[in-house]
Amino acid sequence: MNRHFQRFLVPIAVAAAVLVSVPVVAGNPTKRVDPVYPPEAARAGTTGYVEVEYAVGPDGKVTDVSVVDAKPGRTFVASAVKAVKQWEFAPGEKNGRVKLEFKL
Repeated sequence: MNRHFQRFLVPIAVAAAVLVSVPVVAGNPTKRVDPVYPPEAARAGTTGYVEVEYAVGPDGKVTDVSVVDAKPGRTFVASAVKAVKQWEFAPGEKNGRVKLEFKL
């Protein structure tokens, strides 16, 4: 594929990426930040998911995020963890688990 076309195609693929979150055990965040689709994964046409567990503090802010499962490997982990760490819930919300799917 020619380089000019690739430079044009990648931003479109990233902008068109669909991110779906499937709550496994989770409340509804009052503030939700979506993960950024890694550009190298978009260029390669890579899709996958990251399932994380998170702890919610008394103030409703996420205090800890741990990865339960991810496919493929670590491709989307950093992006998913960074996003979920920014989520906020109503004070008193319980801990949760969510699966974030990365699809083009």
